[in-house]
Amino acid sequence: MLSIRAGLLEAMLAQARRDHPLETCGIIAAPLGAKTAERLIAMDNASRSPTFFSFDPRQQLRVWRELDERDEECRVIYHSHTASVAYPSADDVRHAGDPNVHYVIVSTVPHSESPVRSFRIIDNKVTEESIHIVR
Repeated sequence: MLSIRAGLLEAMLAQARRDHPLETCGIIAAPLGAKTAERLIAMDNASRSPTFFSFDPRQQLRVWRELDERDEECRVIYHSHTASVAYPSADDVRHAGDPNVHYVIVSTVPHSESPVRSFRIIDNKVTEESIHIVR
């Protein structure tokens, strides 16, 4: 189960809507050992694509160094799907390299039943998990 602050969910949705029709992306950090993801960091989609995302390598290096300095870890990697439901694509599964991270997908398809969903992806196996919103 993913525990996340309520405002972060709204921030992800707002970013995805703003960046549409391109995929948006980012991470949510948590203090080392904490149960709740607490700090959203919007990332640049270096691919500038409506169907794929990749972090800008220089920005990613800066952000990961900042996480180390703040005793935080990447708890969530999120991105949007602009023309499909919030479920990992084959590319998403192939690029999901960290079994300790929650992968959150935000669908910007109008009237999507579940616009935000969280998954664990371990050894190419996708498992949906619940999202616990902390107020």
